[in-house]
Amino acid sequence: MHYQVPLRKILSKKMATRRNRSQAEDDAPKAKINKESLKKALRLLSFLKPYRMRFAIGLVFLLLTSATAIIFPKLMGLLVDSGDISKERINQLGLMLLLVFAGQAVFSYFRVVLFVQVTENMLASLRQTAYGHLIRMPMNFFAQRRVGELNSRISSDITLLQDTFTTNIAEFIRQLIIIIGGVVMLFFTSLKLAGIMLCVIPLVAVVAVVFGRYIRKLSKEVQDKVAESNTIVEETMQGIANVKAFANELFETMRYHKSTDTIRQFAIRGGKARGAFFSFIIFCLFGAMILLIWMAVKMENEGEMSHGDIIQFMLYTVFVGASIGGIAEQYAQMQKAIGATERLMDLFDEKTEVIELTADSKIIGEADKIQGHVSFTDLSFTYPSRPDNPVINGVSFEAKSGETVAIVGPSGSGKSTLTSLLFRFYDSNAGSIVIDGKNIQDYSLSHLRNQMAIVPQDVLLFGGSIRENIAYGKPDASLLEIEEAAKKANAHTFIQSFQEGYETMVGERGVKLSGGQRQRIAIARAVLKNPAILILDEATSSLDSESERLVQEALDKLMQGRTSFVIAHRLATIRNADKIVVIDKGKVAESGTHDELIANDKGLYYGLCKLQFDTN
Repeated sequence: MHYQVPLRKILSKKMATRRNRSQAEDDAPKAKINKESLKKALRLLSFLKPYRMRFAIGLVFLLLTSATAIIFPKLMGLLVDSGDISKERINQLGLMLLLVFAGQAVFSYFRVVLFVQVTENMLASLRQTAYGHLIRMPMNFFAQRRVGELNSRISSDITLLQDTFTTNIAEFIRQLIIIIGGVVMLFFTSLKLAGIMLCVIPLVAVVAVVFGRYIRKLSKEVQDKVAESNTIVEETMQGIANVKAFANELFETMRYHKSTDTIRQFAIRGGKARGAFFSFIIFCLFGAMILLIWMAVKMENEGEMSHGDIIQFMLYTVFVGASIGGIAEQYAQMQKAIGATERLMDLFDEKTEVIELTADSKIIGEADKIQGHVSFTDLSFTYPSRPDNPVINGVSFEAKSGETVAIVGPSGSGKSTLTSLLFRFYDSNAGSIVIDGKNIQDYSLSHLRNQMAIVPQDVLLFGGSIRENIAYGKPDASLLEIEEAAKKANAHTFIQSFQEGYETMVGERGVKLSGGQRQRIAIARAVLKNPAILILDEATSSLDSESERLVQEALDKLMQGRTSFVIAHRLATIRNADKIVVIDKGKVAESGTHDELIANDKGLYYGLCKLQFDTN
C-alpha cells in the first residue's frame, strides 16, 4: 500500500501543473468588451493608482519606442538612396540609424522595467486583497464553491492579468501606433502601392489569424482529450485494488485505448490543419509580397519610385502586416484579461464576514473572557443550498459553565450542524444561542471564535513542522508553552522520539504522522489556545484502542474547567458527561445523565447503547 501515496501524489501534481499552465491562457473565457465589462475592468485602476506616475513614464517610453520603430524604414530608404549623393551624407545617415537603435534599446529597457515594477506591485496588492477577501467569506460561500475554482481566482486569473499589464497592453498600444504611423508613411511613399497593399496584406493577415485560432482550438481539444486519458490513469492507479478485485483490467484497458484513439484522431486532424496553414502562409503571404515587389520594380523602371523608396515601402509593409497579425492576438488576450477581471470583481462583490484581521483581536482581557454558559432556545436551521430540508428543528438545551454536554444521535441527525451554529459558521433561521446571557449574534466573530476551539475527527495539519502546527492555536507562543501544551495532550513523548523533535515536518495534511499522533497534536493546539468553550467532534472514533486511550486521557485533561460539547458515536466515552442530549431528525429526543437515560428502555439512547454494546 505504501507505493500508492507517492504515485497518486506524482500523478496529481503533474495533472495540476498542466491544468494551471493552460488554464490562464487556453481555458480562459473571453469577455465581450462592452460598457459593463469595461466598468468592472476600470476598478483595477484603484490598485494601479499608487504607481500611476511610473505607469505614465512607462507609457512615454512606449511612445518613444514606437516612434523609433516608425523612423527606421524612412532612414533605411534614405540611406539606400544616399549612395549617389555624398560620403558625408552616408555617414550621417548611418550614425542616425545607430542612434535610433541605441535610443530604441534604452527606451525598451526602461519601458519593460517600469511596466514590470508597476505590474508586480499592483498584482501583489491585488493578490493580498483577493486572499484577504476570500478568507473572510462565510462558510456558506465555500460550501457552494470548489476549492480549485477559488484557487483559480487568485492564481490563474491574476497570472493572466500579470501578462496583460506587463506585455499585452504595451504591445497593443505599440502595434496600434505602428499600424497607424506605418500606413501614413506608406501613402507618403507611394499612393498606388499603398492601395494595393491595403487590399491584399490585411486580408491575408486576418485570414491567417482566423486560421491560427482554429488550429489552437484543435490543439486545445487534443490537450483536453489527453487530460481525460490521464484522469483514467489516475483513477485506476488510485483504485487499483478495486480494479483487480472486480477483475476489470480488460474494461479499463479498453477504456484507455478508446481515449487514446480519440487523441490520435484529433491530433491527426490538427496536423492536417497545420499543414494547410503553412501552405497558405507560403503561397498567399509570400505571393502578396512578390506582387508588391513586382509592382515596385516596375514603377522604379518607369521612374515613379527610387530604389530607397522600394526598401522603405517594403519595410513599412512588413511592419504593418506583422502588427495587424499581432494586434488581433493582443486584443484576444485583453478580452481574456477583462474576463478574469470580471470574475475577480464578482468575488470582491461577495459579502464577507465581519472579522478583525489584526494582532490585537487575539488579545482578550480578563473582563472580556467568556465564562461558557451556553443556552440553545427553539433553534431551527436549514442549509441555504437545501431550504426545504430542515436540519435543526426547535432544539433547546443548556450547558452551564464548565459542564460537559454530550450530543449523540443517528448519523445525519444534526449533531455537527449544532457546532457549526455555535461557531457561527452559519446563522440560525429561528431561535437563538445565548452565551453568558448575551445573544451569540451580539458578539464579534473574532471575539467569539478566539475563545472557542474544536478537535475534529479528521484532523487537518498544515504542511509545516509540529511546532508550527501546535502554535496555530496561539501564533506568538514560546517553545516552552508549546511543550507544556504537548505534555498535557500526551504528545510530548512521541514528539521527542523524532530526530528533529518539534521541528519535524508533518508532511502534506500530516501524512507522516499516525491518526492518534495527529489527534494529540490537534489537542495540544486546543490546549495552547485555552478556550472557554471546547467542541470535540468524534475525536476518537477512528483510532485503535491504544491511541484512543492516550487521546481520551488528553481530552479528559483538556475538558477540565471549560464548557465542553462532545459529539460521539462511541457511547462508552461519554458515560461521565454532565448531560447527554439525544438528537434525532433535528430535534431533541431526550436528555439527561447516562444513568437517567439508560433507565428508559423505550428511549432512543437506550436503543443506541444496546445496539452498540451488544455488537461489541
